[in-house]
Amino acid sequence: MTAAVNGGDRVNEKFFSLPEEKQQAILNAGYRVFSRNTYKNSPMSEIAEAAGISKSLLFHYFHNKKELYLFLWDKCARITIEYLTRSGCYDREGLFESMEQGMRAKMEILRLYPDMGNFTIKAFYETDPEIRAAVQESYRRYFNFKADKARINFDPEQFIPGLDIPMMYREMYWASEGYLWEMVQRGDVDIEQMERDFTGLMDFWKSIYLRRQVSDTGKGEI
Repeated sequence: MTAAVNGGDRVNEKFFSLPEEKQQAILNAGYRVFSRNTYKNSPMSEIAEAAGISKSLLFHYFHNKKELYLFLWDKCARITIEYLTRSGCYDREGLFESMEQGMRAKMEILRLYPDMGNFTIKAFYETDPEIRAAVQESYRRYFNFKADKARINFDPEQFIPGLDIPMMYREMYWASEGYLWEMVQRGDVDIEQMERDFTGLMDFWKSIYLRRQVSDTGKGEI
């Protein structure tokens, strides 16, 4: 089995012949090292050591650092979509219910890949010209896919009358991106704190965007 990566390269099929546990160890080593350094300052020797294999063996599985980095990035997107789909968040009619289901799915991912979240944020803001264009192109492709899937089942009646829904999406996206940038600038991303902060953001968005329901008695809102 082989897997395509950006630029037409292919990961050595011998990587996929490894036991799942060993594959996960290599992936986690890559996420850990790349999330703590810039792309340029992340040596393959350090990744190999963290994975418990030799540097030459790591190059046997991945031809160069760029191939490994883009494979890790693509793996993030594929795993995220897999878990989000499995969680049922794309099947929800309520926007914020969907977002909450998605958050729980992402926490499940982080139990398997503890540094994946940090890596994703670091990669998104990576400026090295060797990989930046490929990361950004891939991000736009996956983001549009997730956004389109998420919007299919949303009932517009859940929102306040006259709401510009596309603008609401953009506003939430911009707010989220600004928050992620701030976390990256601090240098240490706390996933649990992020979950608390995003929960607070969702509560705020609910309070201003969702239509208020009138009680059965007609005497008040619920």
